[in-house]
Amino acid sequence: LVMVFYGSNGKSNPVSMENKVEHQAKNQTTYDIHLPSDLGMLYKVRLGLQSLENSISPLSLRHFKMQNTSTLDTFSLTINKTLPLSLNGDRWIEFPVEWPLKEALSVVTYHLTVFSRNILSERNLVHMTACIYGTHGDTGDRSLLQSLQNVQQGEDNESFLVIMDAVELGKLEKVVLLISSKTDCKLDIKKLHLKEAEKKHPIYVFEVNEAFSVDANKPEIQREIPISSVIRGDEQKKDIDNNLHKEGSQARNLTEYTIKVYTGDKRGAGTDANVHIILFGNEDRSEVFQLSQSLEHQDPFERGKVDTFKIKTKKLGSLHSIEIGHDGKGYASGWFLEKVEITDASRNSVYCFNCNR
Repeated sequence: LVMVFYGSNGKSNPVSMENKVEHQAKNQTTYDIHLPSDLGMLYKVRLGLQSLENSISPLSLRHFKMQNTSTLDTFSLTINKTLPLSLNGDRWIEFPVEWPLKEALSVVTYHLTVFSRNILSERNLVHMTACIYGTHGDTGDRSLLQSLQNVQQGEDNESFLVIMDAVELGKLEKVVLLISSKTDCKLDIKKLHLKEAEKKHPIYVFEVNEAFSVDANKPEIQREIPISSVIRGDEQKKDIDNNLHKEGSQARNLTEYTIKVYTGDKRGAGTDANVHIILFGNEDRSEVFQLSQSLEHQDPFERGKVDTFKIKTKKLGSLHSIEIGHDGKGYASGWFLEKVEITDASRNSVYCFNCNR
């Protein structure tokens, strides 16, 4: 059993429920946990089963109560759910933390539709998760192939629906896919559609358009996919008709940039702050990208390390400058940035921006 705590200043690492307090009542277990002091006001708890084995035995959760031993602030909630959830095989549940005189967020059911070519035929050999990010945090890694609904298969197109409950995410920002496999295969993923179950629109579109080669010896593949477009109202019918060829032009206007960030090898060079970047070209400028999911390191921007990020955005032309910075979050957040190298896949060009400060 693992918990993740979300506060106004960020979230905790997964907390494993191992340190049991000695005195236990029947059907009740108490744990002592230590959270970072800079999480701020807690607003959400994610609770789940870490194991990915299908044979895991169900866990019935009746009630949750937590108390800050310093302030004696106490929060309790009746859950009455069993993990994994029988409806869709999800191994995580989320609930908002409610405090007096402060409006709590609500739990929302999200529908994630995956459009692909061959995932359904490979689903028993592949492990694939998605983590959805919004202004109110993220869903954590949720399994996409556990229990599928609304499965549709054509000659060259297929789609399936994944249902997940999460404390409302606010304005949606991106999806991070994690893909691994027990054997050699290639997964061709076209795009993802994401919306709230109770609303017909807006539908958030995440263009992927990539074939992923995976095998048992390869590390997990990770892709960060920003929002490509938003379908509102009368645009919806056109897209449900699955006119994928009409959307191809939009995909062709996107290009992938590989961003390598070099942190200097000096004392105190690393940072735990949130780093963002904007790219400027002679044709356009990109939106703001948060550089949070390094392809090499779980904890990016450490002393003497190189972190690689992949982003997709509209074609910007020849790059001439970047804006890169951070939010100053965390203890000793100062960061010594050596340089940034950016590769434009569509132009086969590499740009180097030296900083050395």
